[in-house]
Amino acid sequence: MNRLEEAVRSEGSPLIGASISTCDPVFVEIVAAVGFRVLWIEMEHSAITLREAEELCRLASGFGMLSLIRIPDARRDTVLKVAECGPDVICLAMVHSPDTAEELVRHARYAPDGARGWCTGSRAMRYGLGSDPVEEQRRVNRELCLMAQIETPEAVRRVDEISRVPGIDALFIGLGDLSSSMGFVGQANHPAVIEAATRAVKAARDNGKLAAVPAKPADVGTWAEKGVDVMICGSNIHCLRMGAQSILREARERLR
Repeated sequence: MNRLEEAVRSEGSPLIGASISTCDPVFVEIVAAVGFRVLWIEMEHSAITLREAEELCRLASGFGMLSLIRIPDARRDTVLKVAECGPDVICLAMVHSPDTAEELVRHARYAPDGARGWCTGSRAMRYGLGSDPVEEQRRVNRELCLMAQIETPEAVRRVDEISRVPGIDALFIGLGDLSSSMGFVGQANHPAVIEAATRAVKAARDNGKLAAVPAKPADVGTWAEKGVDVMICGSNIHCLRMGAQSILREARERLR
C-alpha cells in the first residue's frame, strides 16, 4: 500500500492539500500547522528547481504532510530526477493515453515493476542507509504513489484504459485544462465539465484507484460525495493574494 493510500484510509475522509510554486518554508510550516495534509509541489507551471523540490519534500515530511510533485512530461530524465527527491506522490500532467501512463511507471518504478535506473544514494533510497538495496527498491515501489492527470476529452474517453495501467495508483482530474479543452474556458463548474470529471472519478473508483481534484472550499462536500480522496484547495499565491486583499479591504472600510 502506498503512503497516500495509507493516509486516506487512516483519515477516513478526503485529504485537503495546498499547492506551492515557490520554495517557501514558512508557507509549508503554516499550512502544516493549521492542518493541511498534502503539499502539492508545482513543477509544471513554476520555476521550482529539483534542489528546491527535494527541500520541500523534506520539509513536508518533517511537518507531517505528504509531498506530491507534479511534472510536465514522462521523459526518463524528468521522472527519474524527481523520483530521487523522494516524494510520496508523482503526478504526471496531460496523460492522454495508456502509453503515457505506462511511460511514467517504467521510469518511476524499479524492476520488475519498471525500469528505473539504479541509484542507492538518493533521498528516495534513504541515502543507502538500508542494509539491502534490493529491499529498499521494493519499499520504494510499494510506497510511491503514481498519479495520472486527466484533463482533455481524449483522456476522459480513455480514462478506463488509463486507470487500469499497472503501477498507476491514482487519477487527478484537472478541471481547469479540462474545461478549456472542452471549449468551456474558465468554466470549471460547467455541467458538461462536471459530468466528464465525474466519469473520470468513477473510473478511478471502479478500478480501485484513488481520485483527486482541485476544489474550492465551497465544492469539497460535492466532490466528497462523488468519492474523491484528495482535494487541492488553494496555493501559496492564492493565500497571499486573499490575505493581502482582505487586510487592505478592512483597512479601507475603517477609513470611511
